[in-house]
Amino acid sequence: MTFLNQYDRTMKKYVLGLLFIALLGSDLGAQGFAFGAKGGLSIGFQKWGGVNGNGNQRDPLLSYHGIAFIESAPEDQRFAVFAQAGYHVRGGAVRTFTRTIRDNSGNLRDLPGRNDRYEFRNISLAIGGKQRRPLGDSYNSVYYFMGLRGDYTVNTNLRDYEIFNNNLAPYYPIDAFVQRFNYGVIVGGGFEFSITDLIGVLLEVTVNPDFSNQYRQPPIENVTNPYNSMLINLPSRELNNTTLEVTLGFRFLNRYEYID
Repeated sequence: MTFLNQYDRTMKKYVLGLLFIALLGSDLGAQGFAFGAKGGLSIGFQKWGGVNGNGNQRDPLLSYHGIAFIESAPEDQRFAVFAQAGYHVRGGAVRTFTRTIRDNSGNLRDLPGRNDRYEFRNISLAIGGKQRRPLGDSYNSVYYFMGLRGDYTVNTNLRDYEIFNNNLAPYYPIDAFVQRFNYGVIVGGGFEFSITDLIGVLLEVTVNPDFSNQYRQPPIENVTNPYNSMLINLPSRELNNTTLEVTLGFRFLNRYEYID
């Protein structure tokens, strides 16, 4: 089973890589291309659940992202194919307020509020298609797009919780069960405003759901819950990411002129 999982991950990497190369070699050099950089605010939503159970939604995680992109630039500026690579902090959070609980011995205890962030810092590659529609007679336009996406997790912040896991048993997620390669889609739309014939400013919103699980952990018994000090049995856990991103950036047009 381990071999099959590794083979499956390797094949997904090769497929995404081949699609990326095919995209760059096919349409981007047809009549010119556009490129640019963009970044902004990310809002991460993370669903936690067992392998066969319904998941629970975590609190939103506020983070950030940065992206470099390139796309084809046909003469009519209507449809384009694009490729982009970026750094994205995905994940979720658990927030609690100060409260009084009764522990296993029957004693009352004051527990402070907590803000636990689960950050998965990913390098993401995406390819897809983009449809543009001009706004009136101006160079400004509205657009929407969809693409395939592959993520690789460079690192996480889960080591911040090692001291709690060492004292309480692994209640918090640990790096050993992080799935480094994940895949999903990107869907979004936005506006582009021209500064000059060759330079534009863009503002867009995207939704980035993962089809795979960022984290998989087997069941663990007799774990102390840090939120109420009770002993619990943790079921198998799977974490799945969906990220909403608001992005601002610049687009630069490079157009070829053919001379007879």
